[in-house]
Amino acid sequence: MNTPPSTLTLTKKSHSCIRLERDGQSLVIDPGGFSEEDAAVGTDAILVTHEHPDHFDEARLRAGLESNPAAQVWTLRSVAEKLSAAFPGRIHTVGHGDTFSAAGFDVQVHGELHAVIHPDIPRITNIGFLVDGSVFHPGDALTVPGRPVDTLLLPVMAPWNKISEVIDYVREVGPRRAIDIHDALLTDLARPIYDRQIGALGGTDHGRLAPGDATRL
Repeated sequence: MNTPPSTLTLTKKSHSCIRLERDGQSLVIDPGGFSEEDAAVGTDAILVTHEHPDHFDEARLRAGLESNPAAQVWTLRSVAEKLSAAFPGRIHTVGHGDTFSAAGFDVQVHGELHAVIHPDIPRITNIGFLVDGSVFHPGDALTVPGRPVDTLLLPVMAPWNKISEVIDYVREVGPRRAIDIHDALLTDLARPIYDRQIGALGGTDHGRLAPGDATRL
């Protein structure tokens, strides 16, 4: 008798934070300062793409790690160094090309650098996470993972991008669907414009979720 596949649920948190849940386990990506204070509370695994405060908030990570003594973090060195001493053995440093298992999810790491904000601003490191070979969170970069992606978490509005780049990124990755992230600075007046243009020109199913909304993948 074949066992039906487990349901994967994605819950949108504010800005670039999302929560994935399956079979009673959960994984949170980028619980930063624009996300809810309890965004990482109760989760089994936390992934952080880079050190900018809208993606990494030490208080939110500490709350998550303290709420679940078994919870662990996977991130790049600049973030890991801020937490390793307080949570020995629970903070893992990863980089481009690494693979690991977290809370029952298989994760691949793609990317190395943050997108260019301005030539005068030094670039920091940034990694993206491909979860279970289907859901890709690029952090603050337009990283192409070089393999098929079912659900692309799409950074739609940032100081480092413009809508033409966002549309071309969707086209290059070619996901089955794209769901908006990095959207806290996008006003309600702008959202219909972004929805219309990305939907019409991106070449894939495009949608967005309000914070707290969930969808089955």
